[in-house]
Amino acid sequence: MEKLARKQVQQLTPYLSARRIGGCGDVWLNANESPFNNEYKTDFARLNRYSECQPKELIQAYASYAGVKPEQTLTSRGADEGIELLIRAFCEPNEDAILFCPPTYGMYGISAETMGVTRKVVPLTAEWQLDLATIEQNLDNVKLVFVCSPNNPTGNLVKREDIISLLEMTKERAIVVMDEAYIDFCPEASTVDLLEQYPNLAILRTLSKAFALAGLRCGFTLASEEIINVLLKVIAPYPVPVPVADIAIQALSEAGLARAKYQMLDLNANRAYLQVGLSMIAGVEVFEGWGNYLLVKFSDGDALFKGAWDTGIILRNSPIENCVRISVGNRDECEKTVGFIRNFYA
Repeated sequence: MEKLARKQVQQLTPYLSARRIGGCGDVWLNANESPFNNEYKTDFARLNRYSECQPKELIQAYASYAGVKPEQTLTSRGADEGIELLIRAFCEPNEDAILFCPPTYGMYGISAETMGVTRKVVPLTAEWQLDLATIEQNLDNVKLVFVCSPNNPTGNLVKREDIISLLEMTKERAIVVMDEAYIDFCPEASTVDLLEQYPNLAILRTLSKAFALAGLRCGFTLASEEIINVLLKVIAPYPVPVPVADIAIQALSEAGLARAKYQMLDLNANRAYLQVGLSMIAGVEVFEGWGNYLLVKFSDGDALFKGAWDTGIILRNSPIENCVRISVGNRDECEKTVGFIRNFYA
């Protein structure tokens, strides 16, 4: 039966998510999840009826939170579906291309590959910033340019002036897709204010990180009304289950936003604790991060990763040599992780 699959699918290596990799332990800092397990109530009513394609109350709630108009907002099954919708809607298979800049989130390339869309790769500079000159040389047939800021796994912010230069460079040629999955931890760095000026900008958002709803699978795309209308042509008829909309609306309520803000402050404090604690260990380099994770370089990253794994501290190996990505957990998890690494190198 495998031979009946499309050739691209036969050759495809699936994205190794944290859950696919597995692990066994009591400290889970490998998937950039929130440690907060918030409670929500839903009566599970109306399950005999299909949900709205775009629940009005949910769209209004997130648009208000993001500072955009409802007609500039689309909700989907996580930001991952937003990536696929953009590629499916704007890229002709075997003709068009996407461009992205590793090291970065792996699903841009995998989503394009599954649809027969060419992948162009322009690595980030040594400072993990956009190589604008090389990007400009590789824009032929490119319809979408994906930029992640804060970038996963490096954690750094992409320079705002470079994002504006990229938007100018791609005017009437391509859509710049800003992946802002972690922007809630540094909202001042968002590009949402550029939507009014640049119709070729689209922004991906999620409730998975700052809102502690990774299991809900609720994401958003913010863009011009024209882009949103194109995406509505290719989205599934009923992408948002009724309970998902109910819980997301609660998370975006006044009380939900206040709780999320408090929890983000707590996580930012724990990130600072991790950064300081790990920086004091000889031979360990901690890169400045703006999300709910840190990228850390060790003398032997694979050995550190395996040692932590074997003791029940589950971290995430990085494609960057000797680097491990560590999610920010609660204070107890952070203390256990710093303590283990300190003892590992003692």
